[in-house]
Amino acid sequence: MYDYDLLVVGSANADLVIGVDRRPGPGETVLGSDLAVHPGGKGANQAVAAARLGARTALLARVGDDAHGRLLLDSQRRAGVDTVGVLVGGAPTGVALITVDPSGDNSIVVSPGANARLAPGDVRAAASLFQASRVVSAQLEIPLETVEEVVRNLADGSRFVLNPSPPQPLPSQVLAACDPLIVNEHEAKVILGDSAVGDRPEDWARILLAKGPRSVVVTLGAEGALVATPEGVSRIPSVKVAAVDTTGAGDAFTAALAYRLGAGASLSEAAAYAARVGAAAVTREGAQVSFPTAEEVESL
Repeated sequence: MYDYDLLVVGSANADLVIGVDRRPGPGETVLGSDLAVHPGGKGANQAVAAARLGARTALLARVGDDAHGRLLLDSQRRAGVDTVGVLVGGAPTGVALITVDPSGDNSIVVSPGANARLAPGDVRAAASLFQASRVVSAQLEIPLETVEEVVRNLADGSRFVLNPSPPQPLPSQVLAACDPLIVNEHEAKVILGDSAVGDRPEDWARILLAKGPRSVVVTLGAEGALVATPEGVSRIPSVKVAAVDTTGAGDAFTAALAYRLGAGASLSEAAAYAARVGAAAVTREGAQVSFPTAEEVESL
């Protein structure tokens, strides 16, 4: 019996968000909106998104002993996330500088701060969390060596979901554990490198699968997503909504997919549900504050 539907191992950042009419070019200054500060970070986002959907969720992360760290812990606890695995101190809380244009698209620069201090030893010290978790999710805003340690500490029978963002080459043992590996177009191209063939996402999915993960999901924004398994590649349609802010939508997608997989859904079923969750998230500003409840997803 698992105590947690999902354990998220990853980053926790304060999102500093400014709306702009357009992004500045080199050497250019543009005026933006008032600064908004929101709890964020891919790991923290995924934990809140899953908890809002009803998942029993825990977070393993590191934040600073500062105002941003307290903001993040408060957000996790309000959502119902178990924060027993959140370590405090050692460095300032990570910060993401986010600009959002009128279409809702964003550009992000991250200062890792305490996230860079989440070490393999922290993973080993949290062995009881891993043994109690049905699904474990990770991202790459924490050190890759820490993600490698996550793979080594997975409980028998648990499932590992990885969103390699920001993307970098992945060791074979990490790839082999992914079920699925979740990438967007940019992440797919970085991981594929010179092995990319053509512009068809179906080809990217097949080539990624050949690199060793047990399954692959390629998210395509308004075009939906692709699911690749040894049985073949299928397309998951998108849900049409009026996008306001895409910040955190990918994290909401990943969290929803991981949660539904743990509940027994097939990968295609989980991806279809995740597409609805991601669509709901882009209809409101911010990351964690935009994540829907299960009831809101059903109303789409």
